[in-house]
Amino acid sequence: MNKRFSAPAAAALLVCAPVVYAEQAASSSSVNTVWIAIAAALVFFMQAGFALLESGMSRAKNTVNVIMKNYADVCLGSLVFCLVGFGLMFGANPTGFFGTDHFFLNPEEEWDWSVVLFQAMFAATATTIASGTMAERTRFNSYLLSACIVMGFLYPVFGSWVWGSAFEGSGWLAELGFIDFAGSTVVHSLGAWVALAGALVVGPRIGRFDRDGKPHRIPSHNSSYVALGGFILWLGWFGFNGGSTLAAEVSIGLINLNTHLAACAGAAGALLACSLRRSPILVGHVVNGSLGGLVGITAGCATMDPLWAMVTGLVAGLIVVFGSGVLLRWRVDDVVGAIPVHGFAGAWGTIAAGLFYREQMFSIDLVVVQLIGVLSCFLWAFVGALVIYGLVNLFLPLRAEAQHEQRGLDITEHAEIGYPEFSKNTAYNEKTLEVLER
Repeated sequence: MNKRFSAPAAAALLVCAPVVYAEQAASSSSVNTVWIAIAAALVFFMQAGFALLESGMSRAKNTVNVIMKNYADVCLGSLVFCLVGFGLMFGANPTGFFGTDHFFLNPEEEWDWSVVLFQAMFAATATTIASGTMAERTRFNSYLLSACIVMGFLYPVFGSWVWGSAFEGSGWLAELGFIDFAGSTVVHSLGAWVALAGALVVGPRIGRFDRDGKPHRIPSHNSSYVALGGFILWLGWFGFNGGSTLAAEVSIGLINLNTHLAACAGAAGALLACSLRRSPILVGHVVNGSLGGLVGITAGCATMDPLWAMVTGLVAGLIVVFGSGVLLRWRVDDVVGAIPVHGFAGAWGTIAAGLFYREQMFSIDLVVVQLIGVLSCFLWAFVGALVIYGLVNLFLPLRAEAQHEQRGLDITEHAEIGYPEFSKNTAYNEKTLEVLER
């Protein structure tokens, strides 16, 4: 002990030390809470990015419908997730398959509210991915019902396999050592496989393919929306990946640097793919390439060096462009390219997280575990979504009527027009305008 301290002073210090440490712990908890609240807000802002991107890639006559699906699914889905999904995903998990408690907003500590908030934003992201793929020919009410089931059951159960539990027990994939730091597979690939099932159930848009299966391009109506949506998603991703630390710590710098570099490399990969294909360099391809890079790095952003983050993003950008071509050959109509962006790039990024793991580079054992996780996600999400959409379709048909699809779902589902000043004397006939005036 320092000789400058008298015996009474030393005794006072020993008495006060627990109080000081408690204050420091409380201060640390407060800082963590502030960071998670900010990160959750950034992830929520991604919904604006999805709304702009998906509506911009759709035709003008479906603008309102696409935006309404994005707006409504996050509202209703968040309620379902907080009441039911959070317990399934993060409640006590003795079996390794799903949570069994903490339903209906029943936390143990004050900190739990922050976790519920942040994870609700993740669930909303996973759910809204399918809306873009199924745009322009899916009924509004049928889609919303399906989205709530996905957000309340399909997503949280798989999430429990990887991230559960926050209280007691653990998921079976987590026990295997599966690496998915912020959700390349848990959030993005799951959403994409749900989207794939939805695209198969509702079928392609009228005129997308001819009788021989040759695709006909249906151009997006607003490339500015697409680019702005891409930038907003990019911004939100800093909260998506950085916030997954669940603490305000120094590792956030590396995580968000990897996030940014992978997005840049993803755009470069898309440009390279367009050059290799000798195809036009479209705004949608480049924006989706950067998003593919973001999706790809989400699994390994905390465990990968920046050089390998760039490699992950570059390959993801290539996969997005070439993957879009594969879908067309399969006659799958994905309006916004969500399946290659979130599904194909997400699967690659999850494998890359094991391949480029900083502490154990190029480990076959890690890659095998990653492959098990990727395959498990596909089987659970794709098959589960086929069942969900099939059941919903029995009671509320998913596919809009042909006449409604041709007129645009803005009119038939919402009795609104996204651009009334420009559409009145051009795209819509007198009967359509009569519907609006009722």
